[in-house]
Amino acid sequence: MNSKLQTEAADHLFEGILKLETVDECYRFFEDICTVNELLALTQRFEVAHMLREKKTYQEIAQKTGASTATISRVNRALVYGDDGYQLVFDRIEQSDQR
Repeated sequence: MNSKLQTEAADHLFEGILKLETVDECYRFFEDICTVNELLALTQRFEVAHMLREKKTYQEIAQKTGASTATISRVNRALVYGDDGYQLVFDRIEQSDQR
């Protein structure tokens, strides 16, 4: 984990996010805290990560999401060399879908 990001303020933010209980609550919170473009960028990266895990090509991902190859490459780097944050979330989604 990047120690530059791990601050008391970040801890407070993430603890707050963990208090959200529904998708509607997430929409309400993230619409307040993010600009439309910031939220679109986050959702685009998440979709890119999902498609990369499905072994889609950069071209397929770019066409579907509108992401640049630089963004796709950055997300791919996070999937391969990152702290497994995407993997953790996708695993949890898959576990909850199996219930």
